[in-house]
Amino acid sequence: MKLTDEEIAMLNGEHGEVMRVALKMQVEVGEYFGAEDMVKISSVHASGDVEELGLAGVEYLEQVARSGARCAVKAVTDPRGYAFEPRCTLKQLETTKEIETRTVAAFEKIGLLNCSNCIVYQTTLQPHFGEHVAWGDTGSVIYANSVFGARSNYESGPAALAASLTGRVPRYGFHLDECRKANVVVHVEDQPKELADWGALGCCVGRQLNGYWDVPVFEGLTSKPDSDVLKHLGAALASYGSAAMFHIVGVTPEARSLEAAMSTQREIRHLQVPEGALDSVYHGWSGDFTEADLVVFSAPQLSLFEIVSIAEALDGKKVHPTVKLIVTTNSQIAASTEQLGIRARLEASGAELIAGVCFYLMTPRQLSELNGFSRLVTNSAKLANIMAGQGYQVKFRRFDDCIRAATLGTLA
Repeated sequence: MKLTDEEIAMLNGEHGEVMRVALKMQVEVGEYFGAEDMVKISSVHASGDVEELGLAGVEYLEQVARSGARCAVKAVTDPRGYAFEPRCTLKQLETTKEIETRTVAAFEKIGLLNCSNCIVYQTTLQPHFGEHVAWGDTGSVIYANSVFGARSNYESGPAALAASLTGRVPRYGFHLDECRKANVVVHVEDQPKELADWGALGCCVGRQLNGYWDVPVFEGLTSKPDSDVLKHLGAALASYGSAAMFHIVGVTPEARSLEAAMSTQREIRHLQVPEGALDSVYHGWSGDFTEADLVVFSAPQLSLFEIVSIAEALDGKKVHPTVKLIVTTNSQIAASTEQLGIRARLEASGAELIAGVCFYLMTPRQLSELNGFSRLVTNSAKLANIMAGQGYQVKFRRFDDCIRAATLGTLA
């Protein structure tokens, strides 16, 4: 790779051992992917949940913090795996709390803002078109690439930490023009009508992608998606297809037309979403139960408008005594729900709002054992996918079905 004088100095240890190790790792990644050089970035979104880190990961973060190395760019964190929310009634292990407490302290010392936020693109960081960033959460990366036209690969926890210290990443993948071009054309006939449907669309298409380098472009959609819709579509594409970018003709900035979005260098595939395809996604979740013990609105964290919709749907109703209804968001949006009286409405119904977490990061197998959870209903295609792999019986359903399961205790 071609390195600048500053990068060579880092690699030679002139900026300290931590910086040397950070840049060395980035150069090795760049060489693996054929990067010609590094590119400076403006921001970092770093993950580092409790199950990924463990004690070894926390000790490494603390070592970095003690070294005096500090963030060179704006850097924020993904949700935590422990609910520090005082009102949270979920049982979690003290060892989880210890790891998270130490992680938060180390991140703060290094200079990351502990936003505990997976929807930074809706609240904290909105990169402009063509801006290079180093983000790690899959939902935030696909949103940044697709909706803002910013440029990021999926950066693992260690890679995002390295980027926050060096202020750069290797220039490969979605930092390059051609990689961002579509090679899969998705013809949509079955039109999504609500948020869960957009997640179902992402699931339907994601399952047919070949992985990270596939970039789908959607045509034939009859409605203009808003931010929450794009959030759920992208999160599902990333979860089921490992996709890091998508286009919608006439909506996303690099798809002014189908031709503008298309690759001229890769073989083009065509996928169909025929009538009935979205219903088939819902029917494919065959959790063998009708009575839920857990209904979760999470993954990604909810926007203010999503929480308002839940509060309105619950007005005059009570959560069934055999069901736990969980809503997750970040502290910024939670504060707004307090100010607007929305949280009080939720809690009056028996729902529980937890700030700073995303449900699937909260050591879900431990949650199951400690709280007796096993039968989960959600309107998040991403959450359904993850929790099914964590030993839960899962039903992915539309919004009204989730409210019905929460208030009546049954989907029958």
